[in-house]
Amino acid sequence: MYFQGGRRRGKEGLAVALDFLLSNARLVLGVGGAALLGIATLAVKRFIERAGRAAEDEKVEQRIAESWEDLSLASASPTMIRKGIEGVVLKHVAKATRQQKADLCQKPEASSPDMQPKSESKSKRIQLCALSLQERLQQYCRTRAVLAPHEVQRAQSLALDICTEIQRFLHSRHPDMPLGEMSLGGSLLDDLQVVSADHACLLVPLQLEASLWRLIPGEETLLTHPLHWMVRRLNLEYFPRGRSYWDRYLVGGYLSAEVVVNMFSKAVMETVNWPAISSTLDCLVRPVLGGPDLKLEIRPGSEEAAERCDQPLFISVLPILREGDVVLTAQPELTSPWVNAWRLSLYPCETQRLVQLDSTDDGCRRQTVKVLKAVCRLNPALRALQAAPLTNLVLHLSDSECDWSQNSLHARFQQCVAELIGYLEQGVLQSYFKPAVNLLSNLSEDQVDQMGFMLYCAISEPEILLI
Repeated sequence: MYFQGGRRRGKEGLAVALDFLLSNARLVLGVGGAALLGIATLAVKRFIERAGRAAEDEKVEQRIAESWEDLSLASASPTMIRKGIEGVVLKHVAKATRQQKADLCQKPEASSPDMQPKSESKSKRIQLCALSLQERLQQYCRTRAVLAPHEVQRAQSLALDICTEIQRFLHSRHPDMPLGEMSLGGSLLDDLQVVSADHACLLVPLQLEASLWRLIPGEETLLTHPLHWMVRRLNLEYFPRGRSYWDRYLVGGYLSAEVVVNMFSKAVMETVNWPAISSTLDCLVRPVLGGPDLKLEIRPGSEEAAERCDQPLFISVLPILREGDVVLTAQPELTSPWVNAWRLSLYPCETQRLVQLDSTDDGCRRQTVKVLKAVCRLNPALRALQAAPLTNLVLHLSDSECDWSQNSLHARFQQCVAELIGYLEQGVLQSYFKPAVNLLSNLSEDQVDQMGFMLYCAISEPEILLI
């Protein structure tokens, strides 16, 4: 590999040494390692070139943009962790980030009247870099992790209106279908939703006869997956098919989650008069068809409402089974290709545990989870990390860490980053309530490498996650 500086003449001094190193790296590190080392070296060379040509009147915005350009070059390497040379890049990225922060915080000297007017964004940026990590995290919570009350109220109101309309329709069209009271569930109800109130979940409980059905744990089935349960029909010799309403959705003696979802798709998504409901609720409601899940999209119905909030709201309709503390959900997208499998939901247990722990010591565990969720959602490299691994990460850390006061938010945040790196390196993050479940099993090797590299950078400069 060969890189040539675009802003210099000839190849002398350090440039010759770097090019020689790159040309021979392939013999030592292989093709992938040489590519990574080349990208890292290019970033370092650009830093050095700018340091030599930087003038006193150079604009701060341009220097920040170039620094982030180099960071993106380095982070574009998905196999950094596997090659074991992340230290080469991290050393220079951390140094460059500290330098840019120092330059940004430096007060400008008195200048001509033409240079005195400053934009509002620049002044805010200068104020931000003077904040400590604790203050940055608190500000990030207010602007990203905590939603405005009116936004949450609007989303909940729309979801409940849709819930009422669906339940009324099912009672009128399918009066013999044994269903419980539909309700709102998920992160929007539990104050764990971040960034924007753009999704909600409607729970549709199915009522089963206790003497005719049995919920079988995943470990006891042929699937042997702790989260994939099955629902067996009992006593067919004494109570033949037809005694239970749900017998029509049996596949091989088991209640099929996929068949139940297909039934609701035809009975609700494809049958309800959504234009009439849209006019009643003064919004545009349409089903999202073609996917394995039951989902509705809601948009503002008027231009005035669109000006106030143009963010669509997605509502998932989720059939569930409850028996004691066990909650099973019909989610074929998670249990495929097994049509009879129901997904064991650990979300209620995890959320309840967080609330219980925070109530005992007035802790910041839920706040930490919300910050981590916002960081992962807004960072492309971390977007594949869902809420479940982050919640279980905090629960595991709660077993070994006692101080969860509000003043220790920055320490717990940094500790979570370090712990998450360790889990990614091992490729295993056990579920808090089901240790046999690996919550990182759905991540690809490239995703793990990209996440690991970004989190390695955040060890020395955690502020890069809060941009």
